[in-house]
Amino acid sequence: MTPLYASLRRRIRAAPLGSLRSQLLRWLLIPLALLVALNAVSVYDNALDAADMAYDRSLLASTRALAERVAIKDGKVVADVPYVALDSFETDTLGRIYYKVSGIDGETVSGFDDLPPVPANVPRSEAYPALVRFYHAEYNGEQVRIAALLQPVYDDSMRGIALIQVGETLDARRGLSRKILIDTLLRQAVMVLAVASLVWFAVRLVLRPLMRLKLEVENRAVSDLSDVDQALVHKEVRPLVAAMNGTMSRMHNLIASQRRFIADASHQLRTPLTVLKTQAELALRENDAAAMREIVRSIAATTDATVHLANRLLTLARVEHGSEAAGMAPVSLTAIVRQVGLEMALPAVQKQIDLSLDAADEALVDGQELMLHEMVTNLVDNAIRYTPAGGKVALRVRVDGARVRLDVEDSGCGIADDEREKVFTPFYRSSGALETNPGGTGLGLSIVREVAAQHRAAVTLSSGANGAGLTVGICFESAA
Repeated sequence: MTPLYASLRRRIRAAPLGSLRSQLLRWLLIPLALLVALNAVSVYDNALDAADMAYDRSLLASTRALAERVAIKDGKVVADVPYVALDSFETDTLGRIYYKVSGIDGETVSGFDDLPPVPANVPRSEAYPALVRFYHAEYNGEQVRIAALLQPVYDDSMRGIALIQVGETLDARRGLSRKILIDTLLRQAVMVLAVASLVWFAVRLVLRPLMRLKLEVENRAVSDLSDVDQALVHKEVRPLVAAMNGTMSRMHNLIASQRRFIADASHQLRTPLTVLKTQAELALRENDAAAMREIVRSIAATTDATVHLANRLLTLARVEHGSEAAGMAPVSLTAIVRQVGLEMALPAVQKQIDLSLDAADEALVDGQELMLHEMVTNLVDNAIRYTPAGGKVALRVRVDGARVRLDVEDSGCGIADDEREKVFTPFYRSSGALETNPGGTGLGLSIVREVAAQHRAAVTLSSGANGAGLTVGICFESAA
């Protein structure tokens, strides 16, 4: 593609579309007007040819009438042309008539001696059986049309060919041409106006369903995101309406998700905030310094739990409403898991948990590095929180052809089979999790599934080694 062509395409795309009705009218009426103009020229040319043929036939009749009066007398070609005959010719043709009769040797027998001769390159007319030629010439400052007829003459003493020329001024022809032109233009103008009116009415009629669709959308309530009836428009526009319905459906789901998130977040935050308020009121009434320190310590722990919950809520909101394609690039899952392992090493050591990593040298996936880091952090944090002291947490990254698999296995309380789908619901906590870690948020696996869905990865839950604990497996498509 040349730079000029690419620039032209960009300008066309950037140009405003304007009115659909005006564009339809322009694209229909302008070509129609051009076609009508071409048709008018063609009709006018055909009419002129027909007029020329009619006048040439009259001119030939005058020439033949003169030829009948040419004879041989006393060895000479003579022409008996009375003035009455010439007056009759002029009356019939509505123009001035000039004639010339030439003898066998080219001598002028009668008529106008200076009438222009027949040009050498004028062919014989094929429209008539006579030996006649028609040509244009200028005579006495006027354009004339001349018919030249070769007439055989003979008697007992001699025989030969005489030439009879009859010329006619073009006044009548021009008058007829102007009349034909005006009539043609008037007829074509009336036709164009009639067609333009029909086209305008047809375009208005065809666009009426779009206007109904416009009114339907404008008159809807702000909260009404129901589907638009596709029967309102033509079948060519129905894909657009279907796309609109799909967009409104996604907006409805997004708004419902936001409302559900806000309601759940408000409910979850209400409890720790109420506890904080209660602890603060107890601290205000307490006079014992040791008891005061204990209450402050509880306030700090509750604040930490609230901050942790708020961070998880913000992460979930960012993941749920983020762009699926934004920032996608090949990243090393091995490097991300190794980095998270180093970050979570201290909590694991504090809880005396054996945190291990078994990873491939290079495992590339298409994804957002920050989101993948958040997902792995949630997995490892959950594994450490729900694994008792002295337990094990193993991180594994494997490359299997076009797949990259991440496994996070712990030796904790695990999740019962009938609860493994429910734990992906925000704020849902399994019975084992409630016993092991009562202060959890129930958002970790929700965040994991959302991030995995954005990366077109599948999440599975299974039991750990020997049927104990939990293994969270995530299978990605390899970027290699």
